[in-house]
Amino acid sequence: MEATQAKVWYEHMNILLINPNTTEAMTARMRAAVSPLIGEGVRLTAITADYGAPSIEGYYDEVFAVPPMIEALKPIADQVDGVVVGCFDDTGVDALRCMLNVPVVGICQAAMQAAAVIANRFSIVTTLPVSVPALEHLVLRYGFERMCVRVRAADIPVLDLEENTDQATELIAGELERALADDGAEAIILGCAGMVELSSSLTKRYGVPVIEGVGAAVKLVEGLATLGIPTSPRGGYAPPRQKTYSGALARYSPGITP
Repeated sequence: MEATQAKVWYEHMNILLINPNTTEAMTARMRAAVSPLIGEGVRLTAITADYGAPSIEGYYDEVFAVPPMIEALKPIADQVDGVVVGCFDDTGVDALRCMLNVPVVGICQAAMQAAAVIANRFSIVTTLPVSVPALEHLVLRYGFERMCVRVRAADIPVLDLEENTDQATELIAGELERALADDGAEAIILGCAGMVELSSSLTKRYGVPVIEGVGAAVKLVEGLATLGIPTSPRGGYAPPRQKTYSGALARYSPGITP
């Protein structure tokens, strides 16, 4: 009986992949890269923030990426079985978990969970140095400080992954080589959603697992949803108390429908 119920639920699964920046080309690349991975009967919908920054590079950009995600999710909150946040800063994940009772997974956490299963030591290669402290904080928060040897930056603006792909790939590869040689890493995590297409080729090139978080997050959400595991409604992820915000933030007031 339990297996039958799980199968029926699985056949009607809707996973939402949300890109917190406004670069639609990046959203399309993420969706194209992970679509072959989704299970039968699972629908993957990818959306892009309607407004905000074209790329998220550091704490300042991250803050302003959260409101458009909340605004996009409010009207469809009861239509999704899981959400993947397609930014390696795990932007807004906590706020969305408060909004929804379905699994919400950031690609950084998913990538580290995957790396922890297949390696004892891993390094992260991200884009710009400004992003390194935020990712180091996530390493500590998620409890991987003993396994994550180092967070490295290839010194690439995020949008160069869209516009100067070949040059960006070689800079990432160079930093990956240093991670293997200097850090003793057994696996590498690509620390930006814009690197979603590089994991397979870099794995073949260097002979070590190179993990990108978008695919890892989609499969983690799919697994949690299949098992019927929701976000806990207790403690920090409890639904926000209804109240009225003022000024420009009024439309984000908890309990206010769009």
